[in-house]
Amino acid sequence: MATADVTGPAKDYPRATAVILTVLGYGLVLGTFAGVVPGSIYPDLTLAQVNLLSHAIAAVNTVTTVLLVAGWYYIRQDKVRKHAVAMSSAFILILVFLVLYLTKVGGGGTKEFVGPALPYYTYLAMLAIHIFLSILAVPVVLYTLVLGITHTPAELRETSHRRVGRIAASSWILSLTLGVVAYVLLNHVYDWEFTAAAVVFVPF
Repeated sequence: MATADVTGPAKDYPRATAVILTVLGYGLVLGTFAGVVPGSIYPDLTLAQVNLLSHAIAAVNTVTTVLLVAGWYYIRQDKVRKHAVAMSSAFILILVFLVLYLTKVGGGGTKEFVGPALPYYTYLAMLAIHIFLSILAVPVVLYTLVLGITHTPAELRETSHRRVGRIAASSWILSLTLGVVAYVLLNHVYDWEFTAAAVVFVPF
């Protein structure tokens, strides 16, 4: 959240800025899965290290969810500064998640769910919703963040920050929650099979 007048292209063109950042983010992720990003940039991981990263990712996403809920609560209480800190911290943790996740997938591999039919299809349904919401959340989260960083609280009232922020926060919270539930099912309730360096889009 800006505390003084900020000028520049990000403030003048927040949508374009969000689109550019979204394309860069998607490009990095898809490039890793498609093999466009050289695998040599990722360390070779053992199965134990992949499991450790899975646990770390779940912890990061859990804390991020708590921060998002706290940020939502703070803004409803008109505690703008605390809201800004909570949301900015959540975004930083999402960047940490991205580094951990790409390292795990690019340098290690993925784990496939193994279990009875009903839990398996329930897991797939949650995973599909999680992925869809993750994709949806990226541009709106970035747009909301750009507005928040480049505008003062008074200026934000004249933008769509509040309206778009509701969409960003709700989709982000639900996506993260489903991701953590999927992690618990995959790692602590049912069995899994490890696939080294597989290009499969799964959360943990």
